[in-house]
Amino acid sequence: MVKKKVDIILHSYGQYTKWDRTSRELPKILEITHFIRAEIGTEFGYLLKIRKGKGKKLEFRIIHPPFKDEQGNIAPDFTGEYYINSNDYSFFLGDCIWEPLEDKLGPWRLITFLDGQVIADKTLQLVGKDN
Repeated sequence: MVKKKVDIILHSYGQYTKWDRTSRELPKILEITHFIRAEIGTEFGYLLKIRKGKGKKLEFRIIHPPFKDEQGNIAPDFTGEYYINSNDYSFFLGDCIWEPLEDKLGPWRLITFLDGQVIADKTLQLVGKDN
């Protein structure tokens, strides 16, 4: 039996509309860019289109500038996993900027893995409004 090859396309990356994480609707691209003019509430990341991947596991990692969590410790990278639930699937990986803004500026590296292999790796630079 021949295994189906999973098709993966990096559809867009940059700044997006605000994402309601409780909705099935993904955010819409506002600007394709590597440089995000950071303001509180700015949504950024990338959107992957994945076909023929139903049942496979995606893993992700977001490597961010060092900032402190609620306990005053440097926050670890954000990691997680998600199972693809259809053969024509869209996956958004990103974040939204929160206060304080200053410690969120810098490079944010977003990486997605499928079956242990990197399928997307994009670094977005969050810059102040004046840059």
